[in-house]
Amino acid sequence: MYYTYYEMEAIKNEGFEMAKTLNVRISDEIERRLEDLAEKTRRPKSFYIKDMLEKYLDEYEEAYLALERISEKNARYYTSKEVKKLLEL
Repeated sequence: MYYTYYEMEAIKNEGFEMAKTLNVRISDEIERRLEDLAEKTRRPKSFYIKDMLEKYLDEYEEAYLALERISEKNARYYTSKEVKKLLEL
């Protein structure tokens, strides 16, 4: 796909960022499974890798945030009974 100078300027002005390339090492088994899926569906392997990253990155970020909060030294923890009382439930 080719863009004109004016189209590229429009893309930059809209805050659109060009896609980045990422190289990863995967096992032979994962490669085989990914290749089979791509062949069956006639989609590129990158489609599935991108889809998986988009779906699971949020979960990993949330889990890491939860671990950070749990390990805070001055954190105050509440029982479910205390939370219900504070929220007047």
